[in-house]
Amino acid sequence: EELKMGLDFDLVEISGACLLFCLVFGMSASVDIGCMLAQLRNRRAIATGVFLQFVILPLLGFMVVKSLAMSPAMGITLLVVTSSPGGSYSNWWCSMFNADLALSVTMTAISTLLSTFMLPLNLLLYAKLSYDAKVTSQLDWGALFSSLVIVLSAIGLGLFCSEKINSHNFNLHANRLGNAAGVALIVFSAVISNSDEESQLWERPWRFYFGVAAPCFFGLILANIVTKFGIKLLKPERVTVSIECCELFFIVFLIMIDRVCLRYAH
Repeated sequence: EELKMGLDFDLVEISGACLLFCLVFGMSASVDIGCMLAQLRNRRAIATGVFLQFVILPLLGFMVVKSLAMSPAMGITLLVVTSSPGGSYSNWWCSMFNADLALSVTMTAISTLLSTFMLPLNLLLYAKLSYDAKVTSQLDWGALFSSLVIVLSAIGLGLFCSEKINSHNFNLHANRLGNAAGVALIVFSAVISNSDEESQLWERPWRFYFGVAAPCFFGLILANIVTKFGIKLLKPERVTVSIECCELFFIVFLIMIDRVCLRYAH
């Protein structure tokens, strides 16, 4: 029975990783490498995104955890999400909303690299301020960093293929692959999250729903204020920075990380 459960867990993890890779690869392969390199000079947008992503959002997550007195499993999961980089769904949403996809892929690559030390730094800081040391010792760091490796490798391969093939038709099909993988990953996550009778998505306490929404909601408002009235970015850039900093599918990521990265003894 334990062997069967272990195999099922491995299958779920591998399936999720494959869909994640296809999503990021598809979005990255639809970007012109020249446009991405040009976005590296967009220092205002990138610096603002990094600040909001690794300073403001983790702080908002910590404030929600403390104010709602969340349980360790729920609170640590929220801290993981708010301390993580923009991730793969940001590229997908930017593509869907016709935002600046080249800027999104650039910010995803930069934030993913920075997250190799900013994620554990923020997570350890706010987890220790919220809970005792026993709780933080149960984090599966391997699963967290393996997701970062998948995202970085998919971005690298996608950009390489886009540059070498240099075909609009290829970019179009890659974008379709990314969109299909994004939808599939959402459905996959929803099914997996509701497969356990003890953790049905729609039977969580109100703290779960408010805690998931609050950092995203307030972060989104702050990102729009800063990018519109502060540094005055163009509209597509404002949308991109807002999406990169405040994932619009927090519940899906929360469930995925709750399943894969946190293994608490009940």
